[in-house]
Amino acid sequence: MTSELRARAEAILGYTFQNGDLLKEALTHSSIADSRLKSNERMEFLGDAVLDLIVCEALYKKFPSYLEGDLTKVKSAVVSRRTCAEVSKETGLVDILIIGKGIHSREQMPSSLAAAVYESIVASIYLDGGFEVVKAYVLRTMNPKIDQIASTMHQQNFKAVLQQHAQKSLGGTPVYELLDEKGPDHSKCFEVCVVVDGRRFTSAWGPNKKQAEQKAALLALEELEVLDKDEVDEAFQNLPDDE
Repeated sequence: MTSELRARAEAILGYTFQNGDLLKEALTHSSIADSRLKSNERMEFLGDAVLDLIVCEALYKKFPSYLEGDLTKVKSAVVSRRTCAEVSKETGLVDILIIGKGIHSREQMPSSLAAAVYESIVASIYLDGGFEVVKAYVLRTMNPKIDQIASTMHQQNFKAVLQQHAQKSLGGTPVYELLDEKGPDHSKCFEVCVVVDGRRFTSAWGPNKKQAEQKAALLALEELEVLDKDEVDEAFQNLPDDE
């Protein structure tokens, strides 16, 4: 690794390595390494575990009302190959990855390679600087993704939003009741209402039970003033047909 590449890498990472060999290993793809043991594959393995722990801790602290299942869904999306690859490309890691001639274009680099270099960098910073240092790097690069993914998931799953609110503020768990169904077997509509601790909220119709439940959850969130009417109207329009 040249001194120029090291300086460029450390500028991108916002971290100065004590052991430059760790940085070199993290950036060396197997296509150019003398052996796979000298590539970043082992660091990718360690970085994956370190990343999991940091993200799990961050989600646990950031979203105290999320249930285990919701935390798991967000975590899985945050540490996914797709998200790690996005961060790798957005922060410039793919531009400093040391690759062989078999990889023709950094712009068209497979997401698996882009994700791997992020994970290997996480491992190298952990080994060089310790947990708190790598934690700061991961949160700095991943926090925007965490917020975006959590927001998107909860916009799409209003039953989860209602469940968290109900358990936290109402002392109960939502129960969905099927009130009616109409139409032929191939084109039925379903009416569903939600009940929380004996309180029945406005019912909603949907082309399937899942969407009717989502709509009923939305109406309950409006009645509880968790969402306003405009937010509910917009959400109704954006619900997918297969939800």
